[in-house]
Amino acid sequence: MEADMTSMPVQSDDELASILGQNRIAVVGCSTTEGKAAHEVPKYLQERGFEIVPVNPFAEEVLGEPAYDSVTAVPGTVDVVDVFRPSEEVPEILDAVLDRDDEPVLWLQLGIEHEAAADRAEAAGLTVVQDRCMKIEHKRLNA
Repeated sequence: MEADMTSMPVQSDDELASILGQNRIAVVGCSTTEGKAAHEVPKYLQERGFEIVPVNPFAEEVLGEPAYDSVTAVPGTVDVVDVFRPSEEVPEILDAVLDRDDEPVLWLQLGIEHEAAADRAEAAGLTVVQDRCMKIEHKRLNA
């Protein structure tokens, strides 16, 4: 019988709370546009003490922080890579994450899923969260 190769992204509240206990979050697709989720979610997290590192090749600065062109350009250790890009871009983003020396959590925001990339990330030892909003989960777990 062949083993099921479907990834098992994080589901439990304990696992989510542990991830949300991390501090340095690289936000891929972090937006300069107020009102967009890719701006409001990192702003919410920043206001609650998280260190936000914007990854946006079209911006010099987002939320008062310098923006980087890619995940690989972010200096220092990253705890979580929070993705606000279309699902079809996740494999390329994962390649950049795997090129890093650290092993950040790969968090795909609400509406973003890519099973093959999640399987590959988990096979490489990364923790994966798919189709969940960090702001919603933070609010829910800290109510």
